[in-house]
Amino acid sequence: MSSSRRPRCGPSVPTPTTSRSDRAYRSRARPRPSAYTPRASLAVDNRPIMSMAVWPLARPGIGGPMHHLGRIAVRPVAAGAIVCVLVGLAILAVAGGAAARSAPAAGPGARYLALGDSVTFGYEESQVKPAPDYTKASTFRAYPDDVGAALHLRVTNAACPGETTSSLINANGPSYGCENSPPPNQNVGYRRFFPLHVSYKGSQLSFAVKFLKKHPGTRLVSLMVGANDLFRCQKTTSDACLSKSEQQATLKTIKRNVRHILSAIRDKADYEGQLVLVHYYSIDYTSALFTGIVRALNRTIDAAGKGFHVATADGFGEFRRGSAHSGGSACKAGLLTQLSNGSCGVHPSYSGHGLLGLAVERIVKR
Repeated sequence: MSSSRRPRCGPSVPTPTTSRSDRAYRSRARPRPSAYTPRASLAVDNRPIMSMAVWPLARPGIGGPMHHLGRIAVRPVAAGAIVCVLVGLAILAVAGGAAARSAPAAGPGARYLALGDSVTFGYEESQVKPAPDYTKASTFRAYPDDVGAALHLRVTNAACPGETTSSLINANGPSYGCENSPPPNQNVGYRRFFPLHVSYKGSQLSFAVKFLKKHPGTRLVSLMVGANDLFRCQKTTSDACLSKSEQQATLKTIKRNVRHILSAIRDKADYEGQLVLVHYYSIDYTSALFTGIVRALNRTIDAAGKGFHVATADGFGEFRRGSAHSGGSACKAGLLTQLSNGSCGVHPSYSGHGLLGLAVERIVKR
């Protein structure tokens, strides 16, 4: 690579279930179980706005195989307070992602590395029936699998449920359930109990750099991370991260960390292929509150991508179009996970993952 190139964004772990021998009966159209239970999320009148990392945490040896460690209460929030927060978010966020530069085509047989959190991992909530088998990562399917199947790519999914931008860089950094959790459950993390799609030591970024160096023929890398930073802020602040300064500080951290991640991919790994930032979606497009927060997060991530020759996959837009016939509700449109109590989770269903995959496929050069 030329040196003249410009340098370069609740709880309790579910008890392991017995393996199911056959999950093939689940159709692609069936809403996919979600990665996490919406026990803690930015909320108005106890309605979750969005949560990409509220998932059960536990530790073995207390009260059976897994011991419930408590739940995070959802705080009702005044609409006026949220509006003020959104104003702050809008001021900080910079619109638009960088256009992708000319890069090698991702032809059939090429490698695709997917990085991110629970959405990219494809985690299923324990409330889904039949209960997910957490001991087998292969039972979880997500949008990278759809992209791989459509474009005939070899997929390596390194995502971890609960990953933040900080813990993706440093495994000892503040996570929201991947490597560690907010107090008092600091030592509880998904990776301590259950396998990921690919096994590795250290941080997800460290694995990514090593992978790209080992496989220089990789033609596509996607990144979807940042939402868990906001929810860790919610869990660790006295006002559930509602103040303008706390929101701005969190988004500033997201932007800085995403730039660090992209810089490592481009410069340290010397990766010249296609690099895609995947946008988060809203669970309710009729709500200015819900949708505004997601927009601010996406714009912050886009701003972090400037100068790194990235493309943006419009998952936000795909979900909005997919929800249009259902009054703007991703839940009613079947794009979110369906729980056993009849409610929706906050992660994509099979159909929702299909739309995220389509968003990626639309902008991949092949």
